[in-house]
Amino acid sequence: METGTNKNKTPHPVDVHVGAKIRQRRTMLGVSQERLADSLDLTFQQIQKYETGRNRVSASRLYQIGEILDTDISHFFDGFNNNDNNATFGLAENKQASYGNTPKDIMNEKETLELIKAYYAIDDVKLRKSFVKTMKQVAKTTD
Repeated sequence: METGTNKNKTPHPVDVHVGAKIRQRRTMLGVSQERLADSLDLTFQQIQKYETGRNRVSASRLYQIGEILDTDISHFFDGFNNNDNNATFGLAENKQASYGNTPKDIMNEKETLELIKAYYAIDDVKLRKSFVKTMKQVAKTTD
């Protein structure tokens, strides 16, 4: 199976996942598409194409993005599950269950990213821990 070609022009699942992780990290840090693009000497439209998976990110460009967004390249592949995408890239005879994947990746949701940013904007560690405790109690009462 050739993974580098795609005759029907739909983005490869790996490219879509990597793009979503770029968007997630960029949003978490409060970096605009324009600012990231300027740092890479690109247009913001190119960043949009990366983030949607329409354009594949080269290894060297992914390395640069990781440096700018202060994360390892492996971050962009975290959570990718070949089994969810009907892909067979490995040579293993038995398929292992993926750790931590959900059908819908809530970490890519705007609401989740806003909540995490707001949480880390709280300087007082005790207050943050109290907030988590309160959220857990609220979650239990809504079950």
